[in-house]
Amino acid sequence: MKLRSCVLAVFLLSLEATSSAQQASGTLVVQVRSNSQPVEQAEVTAGERFAITNAAGEATLETPAGTIEVMVERYGFKRQSERVFIPEGTTTRLGIELQPEAVLKEEITVTATRSDTRIEDEPLRVEILNQEEVEEKALMTPGDIAMLLNETSGLRVQVTSPSLGAANVRVQGLRGRYTQLLSDGLPLYGGQTGSIGLLQIPPLDLGQVAVIKGVASALYGSSALGGVINLVSRRPAKREREILLNGTTRGGQDTVFWLAEPAKKGFGYTLLGGTHFQHHKDIDHDGWADVPGYRRVDLRPRLFWDNGAGRSVFATAGAMAEERNGGTIGDSRVPDGQRFPEKLGTQRFDAGLVSRFLVGNHPLSVRGSVMTQGHRHQFGEVLERDRRETLFGETAINGTRKGHTWLVGSALQADIYRAHDVAAQNYTYVVPAVFAQDEYALGSRLTLSGSGRLDVHSKYGTFFNPRLSALIRLPRKLTARLSSGTGVFTPTPFTEETEAVGLSKLLPLRNIKAERAWSASGDLGWSGPHVELNGTMFGSIIRDPVMLRPAASATPGTLEIVNVHGRTRTMGSEFLARLHGGDFGLVLTHTFVHSTEIDRQGLDRQLVPLTPKHTAGIVGTWEKEGVGRVGIEMFYTGRQRLDENPYRQDSVPYRLFGMLVERRFGPLRLFVNAENLANVRQTKYDRLLRPQRSFDGQWTVDEWAPLDGRVINGGLRFSF
Repeated sequence: MKLRSCVLAVFLLSLEATSSAQQASGTLVVQVRSNSQPVEQAEVTAGERFAITNAAGEATLETPAGTIEVMVERYGFKRQSERVFIPEGTTTRLGIELQPEAVLKEEITVTATRSDTRIEDEPLRVEILNQEEVEEKALMTPGDIAMLLNETSGLRVQVTSPSLGAANVRVQGLRGRYTQLLSDGLPLYGGQTGSIGLLQIPPLDLGQVAVIKGVASALYGSSALGGVINLVSRRPAKREREILLNGTTRGGQDTVFWLAEPAKKGFGYTLLGGTHFQHHKDIDHDGWADVPGYRRVDLRPRLFWDNGAGRSVFATAGAMAEERNGGTIGDSRVPDGQRFPEKLGTQRFDAGLVSRFLVGNHPLSVRGSVMTQGHRHQFGEVLERDRRETLFGETAINGTRKGHTWLVGSALQADIYRAHDVAAQNYTYVVPAVFAQDEYALGSRLTLSGSGRLDVHSKYGTFFNPRLSALIRLPRKLTARLSSGTGVFTPTPFTEETEAVGLSKLLPLRNIKAERAWSASGDLGWSGPHVELNGTMFGSIIRDPVMLRPAASATPGTLEIVNVHGRTRTMGSEFLARLHGGDFGLVLTHTFVHSTEIDRQGLDRQLVPLTPKHTAGIVGTWEKEGVGRVGIEMFYTGRQRLDENPYRQDSVPYRLFGMLVERRFGPLRLFVNAENLANVRQTKYDRLLRPQRSFDGQWTVDEWAPLDGRVINGGLRFSF
């Protein structure tokens, strides 16, 4: 009986296959043009068949005979569809004319990979936070970009110093010092962004944020082992005058203004400025500031020039001054009976230039920047004063030929640190580099990308880092991306711990090797008219990671940075779903991270502290042009291993709920935002203060949950 069933099944399958093979079919050649010019990389769908147009604007498909509907889509053009009859065994040619559709240039291309390629055509996955998302977060925290990044899948803003609120960004589980923060492709915040930098960047003048996750040293050198976050400024598309006023229930105040003038005779400009205040708050009444106080003023003009013939110049300058305070409040004492105030004064000045012009038929870009930043940091009775400077210059030329999009260039960067009180930690690093990149389209379904960079570091030697990526267009509008590369990070005296406790107890770096890394990722995506889905798998290995520990043979209480002879291993996954229809939108995210490292003694493998295995988010929005918007969000953070915590070994999982309401009345917009509605607070579980100092001198445990609890802010935006 079983044998007869198997024979019957095989016969039926064979009959079906024969029927399919004998199905009448024909060939369809679609030629896509606009203004009498071929349109490359247009997506052509005919029934269940799919193809991409080549450089001549043509796509060839084998389709069943009969009448079918052909649809053509290309970003920057209106969608076009036509019905056509395909005779059996013949070739049918169809011409389709696309009509241009006005879109913003920064939404079409992504510059973080240096190729100015449409994000849909880029083999290396780049995630974009568009201006709509930026504007929403600007209503929640007008003074900094921490919340904007923290609510992005795969990114986690980790507080490194609860005393002053300092924080950095972890990308896919890697420590924050590996993340390179850029502004319009320039290191305006330093070669190694300090832990306080995220809290000093207002988001109101950002047009989008581009994120490259994983090793990016092949593109940006030794400061981008973990990834790159590029803040792209808003372009002056129209004349704008705007002011934003904001206040919070925790004593915070923000006043921000934004001016924009579109190009006239080639010149346009924008100007951002603001003041930000926060009173320190002792929420759990233990005499220690749970919310640090600060006073900050910032100003940033930007100038744009474009002659419309291939020449353009973008110039910017910035100035910021801040006084920040935390630690003990008034006459309060820590457990050893002493007062321990913490204060940080910062003054930063920067300037940058990006110019582009043609050399023959090839675009040449020249960019450069300078940043200088001074600090006056008080840790109890200890005072540390320093200055950091970063000088950067780069030249690159690119072109296209026979399916190749290539780029070659050179760069030079100098990072200088000068300490007034701990001069033994001074350093000057000079790094010349050359790099190259090539993208090659092998037909309509496969694009390969290769890049490599050679850095010659003045202290750590010479490094070559390659990266390979592939974009595969699968049937049914599925898109797959594969990428793998190596990276390097050159250590400095600054780690998450030393940023929090200072350098006065740290021994000078000796016999330290550069940290080397390898990472790989693969993702699968699909998008339709109302749904976008994407899943990612990633992994990385870091060799010779550095770690802070008590000095083995020195005065008690001193610290040293050493290479741990065991690898840091990270693996995980991300899932993203976007659903939108009419005025409604829904975003679902989930990130899984498993990251392990060797402990300070070099004996045991352990989970990397403050790295939750599971994080998830649900964000729902309703928005109507000219009326307003409503947003509701929920974020889940799973259990985290804690390091040197006298109260517990693992954190408690928690959920955060928030809601935003904005109402428009012509040029006036009123908004109210509520964060952490359930009032989750770490100090409800344990004290923030330790019974005694940790080995590195900190009086507080690490922050693994919010310290400020429920916060409501509100205000107005007025355009004039």
